[in-house]
Amino acid sequence: MPSGSFSEPLSTHNRSRDRRSYVNGEMIRGITNGDDAVLVGENFIGANDGVGAWAHKPNGHAALWSRLILHFWALEAERDVSVTPTASSNTEPNPVAYLQAAYEQTLQATSAPNEWKGTTTACGALLHHTGGQATPEPMLYVTNLGDSQVMVLRSDTQEMIYKTTEQWHWFDCPRQLGTNSPDTPKTNAVMDKFGIKEGDVVLAMSDGVVDNLWEHEILESVHDSLKNWASGEVDGAKASNAEDAGGRMLYVARELVKAARNIAEDPYAESPFMERAVEEGLAMEGGKLDDISVVAAVCRRRKA
Repeated sequence: MPSGSFSEPLSTHNRSRDRRSYVNGEMIRGITNGDDAVLVGENFIGANDGVGAWAHKPNGHAALWSRLILHFWALEAERDVSVTPTASSNTEPNPVAYLQAAYEQTLQATSAPNEWKGTTTACGALLHHTGGQATPEPMLYVTNLGDSQVMVLRSDTQEMIYKTTEQWHWFDCPRQLGTNSPDTPKTNAVMDKFGIKEGDVVLAMSDGVVDNLWEHEILESVHDSLKNWASGEVDGAKASNAEDAGGRMLYVARELVKAARNIAEDPYAESPFMERAVEEGLAMEGGKLDDISVVAAVCRRRKA
């Protein structure tokens, strides 16, 4: 279970960092973790979960599908000048349209002569702002298709203010984009828009997290990580800079991965996935071994 790999680019290809893969002349963005893919941008984060069953099929490559969807999705958002971080336009972003374009480009990139097959869930959060006001307020546009999850936590009140709803065809078969799947972004993706505050923490996670941790455990892990970082004590060592937002969010993500991995590897643990399996009449105990991927981000005011 490669839950700790946040540095290996397209790790299934066993390539070093100086040989990053390209598509259409662009370096493929994001990071591969098993069949998952994660991406961090200035105002966009995402986590896609490639369906691992494709590894057992000819030309199956779910990791490539999850990575390319995320890569093209981020590019489409960047190409829309109205949603750049410094944009003053009142035009609203359209993340579902960006995802649809990414899906179509991935279909093209994985068709003949390449013919790589796979499917992936997709979830992403795009930070924008309200228009037509003297002082714009931050707005979050969250898009989801499948059972990966975006969660927004308010750190000062220690509460969850938003989470995506999982989409399933049936138990353990989420909606997904790719080979032989009937799902498409324009017909099945769900987009929510809502205001957030400076300091809110946004998580994008594959189901390796939410299948192993209950909501209150995710909240507790994030709260404890923020508290530890603020105190300057991180794993017995002083945090290099308590105001380092990037380092703080990396620490939050790593601690959440550790917590999920502990449950995933425990054959006697009680987990959300086990509960769902029992409800379906299946005999199961313990956590769910899976790729575990987390992106953590914090809403901050841009420096003048």
